[in-house]
Amino acid sequence: MSQPLSGVRVVELAAIGPVTHAMMMLADLGADVVRVARPAGRGGPFGERVDTTLRGRRQFEADLKTEADRRMVLDVVARADVLVEGNRPGVCEKLGLGPDECRQVNPRLIYARMTGWGQTGPLAARAGHDINYISLTGALRAIGRKGQPPVPPLNLLGDFGGGSMFLVTGILAALIERQRTGRGRVLDVAMVDGVSALLQPILSMLELGLWQDERGANLLDTGAPFYDVYECADGEYVAVGALEPQFYAQFLAGLGLSADELPEQMDRSGWPKLREVFTETFRQRTRDEWVAVFAGSDACVSPVLTMEEAARHPHLAARKTLVPAGAAFQAAPAPRFPGPTEPPGPVRHVSAEEVLREWV
Repeated sequence: MSQPLSGVRVVELAAIGPVTHAMMMLADLGADVVRVARPAGRGGPFGERVDTTLRGRRQFEADLKTEADRRMVLDVVARADVLVEGNRPGVCEKLGLGPDECRQVNPRLIYARMTGWGQTGPLAARAGHDINYISLTGALRAIGRKGQPPVPPLNLLGDFGGGSMFLVTGILAALIERQRTGRGRVLDVAMVDGVSALLQPILSMLELGLWQDERGANLLDTGAPFYDVYECADGEYVAVGALEPQFYAQFLAGLGLSADELPEQMDRSGWPKLREVFTETFRQRTRDEWVAVFAGSDACVSPVLTMEEAARHPHLAARKTLVPAGAAFQAAPAPRFPGPTEPPGPVRHVSAEEVLREWV
């Protein structure tokens, strides 16, 4: 059975972060992704080590500052469906590989531009990283405990949530539109835009008066004692998400507590007392003992696992969500379609001529 994006040809101008991740997703879904890498010796943070995020595509080297290599890349672009770049605004134009040059040789080309700040605006030309983009949108300030500094959520929110996911969405939307119009598009994908879109449910609650613009004061930001993490007797943690009344009742039952002896769940004045009781109770058993207590219930209690433990968890193991990759693991393709779910093989080094022979 062919994959959903079989036959879609993508040129990836090598970049880091969301571009690499988004191209992994397209390759996982069957797209033929060809990565144009910098000449050897100008590598990224992985050096000579194998980055499994590069899986599923071919790669050739090109020095885009030379006319011969620029022309070679344009020849490949002329036969592609999509080009993706992650440079600061204007860089590709200086290299002679901007939207005008590429769409001149291929009017059907979807030219996707991935940046943190976007192609326009006062900060467009400035450097930045995930932490900067999520700080400017208000997202970072909302993440963390009351009275403590904001906590960067790895680079999952800016790079991958607000970046690569919206890059993939834009490319897929443009491919569908091209079926109707026959024309390509230039996409301006900015992490600040994507993160703001992800924040919309919180912004809506804020407007409705259902959210306080303060860390650790709301249902989903560790403000509520029944939506938080708790330390166990062995120093490990469990995560609790017992929001709904029926789940909260099962949660209290598992802890051996009576609702009649505690403040009412949604009475905010009683939250400090609930947190005190929950904290003391969870410290009486180990993490795995609590996992056994709540096994089979809808109390929404789960262990806080290491990444290695996650790969061995029965549920993820049964779904093959994480699969071996040398001495470590890598994530299986998502979302899933009928057929094999194994990740594609590692990046293959080829020549531009080989790609041109195949992309006729």
